[in-house]
Amino acid sequence: MALNGQLPGTFAANPEDAGMFYQWNRKLGWSSTDPMINSDGGNTWSHMFPDVTYTWEADKNPCPQGWRVPTREEQESLVNSGYSEWTSLNAVNGRFFGNGNNKVFFPAPGFRLGNNGELIDAGNYASYWSSTRENAAGAYDISFNSVGVASIGQGLITGCSVRCVKK
Repeated sequence: MALNGQLPGTFAANPEDAGMFYQWNRKLGWSSTDPMINSDGGNTWSHMFPDVTYTWEADKNPCPQGWRVPTREEQESLVNSGYSEWTSLNAVNGRFFGNGNNKVFFPAPGFRLGNNGELIDAGNYASYWSSTRENAAGAYDISFNSVGVASIGQGLITGCSVRCVKK
């Protein structure tokens, strides 16, 4: 079953495609649109915190083979690249990061609330996981909207996007 044309371990077809949302250190993907359904065809949102580990485990990596969830430092280097612009690509809101030919588009699909999986701020906000856990309850991410970008922490059971990097 393909959700939004994507399953864990595959890439979205286009740069502006939202892909799926993931709870931290889990390979189960969730639809970035309503209704709420996961990559296994279920709709029961997990309220359980993942195992106590401080990096995203390889066997739970939602990225294609040869790719992984970026570290906090890699995300911060993107934020500090010197250029970020809120725009739209093929009618999808998001941000470009980088300069010249080294630009990458991140769509703003919103996120899913940790307590119930409700889709929030689709088209206006984005939160992309890093593989770096912040503390017992949260992990670092890169979040943005039309106003700005920040490297902050999200609760581990929040459903956020993943932008894979090459190993």
